[in-house]
Amino acid sequence: MAKYRKLGRNSSQRKALLRSQVTALIENGKIITTEARAKEVRKMAEKLITLAVKEKDNYETVTVSAKVPKKDSEGKRVKEVVDGKKVTVYDTVEKEIKKDLPSRLHARKQMDKVLYKVTEVPTAAAGRKKNTKTVDLTNKLFDEIAPKYADRQGGYTRIVKIGLRKGDAAMEVLLELV
Repeated sequence: MAKYRKLGRNSSQRKALLRSQVTALIENGKIITTEARAKEVRKMAEKLITLAVKEKDNYETVTVSAKVPKKDSEGKRVKEVVDGKKVTVYDTVEKEIKKDLPSRLHARKQMDKVLYKVTEVPTAAAGRKKNTKTVDLTNKLFDEIAPKYADRQGGYTRIVKIGLRKGDAAMEVLLELV
């Protein structure tokens, strides 16, 4: 018996397919796919969520000071003349940030090996690069998903059978986070 399903693809295509489906599942909360794919995606997703649950509180808050350029009412940087040159004026701002401890940092890097980078485009600016944001799915795992499943011992996903697909009669399922 094999340890995994080959899904009719070579190894690089199979890994890319599974990574994209796990990324879509974490981003959206549910996906529709075939039963065989869903069972493989479930394995990867459950491991990522387990990793996030174990390391969700493993950080320390640190206060740092950052230099931020001063801006005018129009949002442009304020400049002043020093020794005949225009120089941007900076303000010092204190911020509190979460600093990962080593085990959480390692978990974050393990998650980044599996999850793809996701860019979110606002509906008003569809087709433009302006105002696009990159979504950090590892932060979503740590901050939103892990606290939800903190008291749960596995079984973070559910597979619901939908029916046969019209083209090839493959069993379609809904894979969702519980």
